[in-house]
Amino acid sequence: MYDEITMIHVLRGRIGEEQFTYSFTRSGGPGGQNVNKVNTRVTLWFELEASSVLTDDEKRMIHARIGGRITNDGRLHIVSMRHRTQLANRKAAVERFYELLAAALRPRTIRKATKVPRRSRERRLDEKKASGERKRLRGKRSVGRLDD
Repeated sequence: MYDEITMIHVLRGRIGEEQFTYSFTRSGGPGGQNVNKVNTRVTLWFELEASSVLTDDEKRMIHARIGGRITNDGRLHIVSMRHRTQLANRKAAVERFYELLAAALRPRTIRKATKVPRRSRERRLDEKKASGERKRLRGKRSVGRLDD
């Protein structure tokens, strides 16, 4: 279908930032005295269930793959508190949102079962025989002569 970067661009075109709501709180981490005064932690909220730009199949895929980030009322949330400014954290949350959605919507590759090579099977059986022989030789030995 699409590679990861193309998928992110497609999602940006379909899901505009006007569909996001944000909440801001104080965050830990770097920032000095600023940390105690400014609400730099950003939580991005996206109404997944109410979204009309995603199909029902896409919503199911998102629920299956990143369901832990979705609340009971169908809202997807992303938290960013890595940066010292609210604007930087807001941008980081938006980027993370598009990356997560692109990863969740990427089709999974199906593993093809391969046949075990004949030489590998033979080598395994040879090793088993050698191991069995070693163990057999560890058994009790009969004494050939009698003690006087």
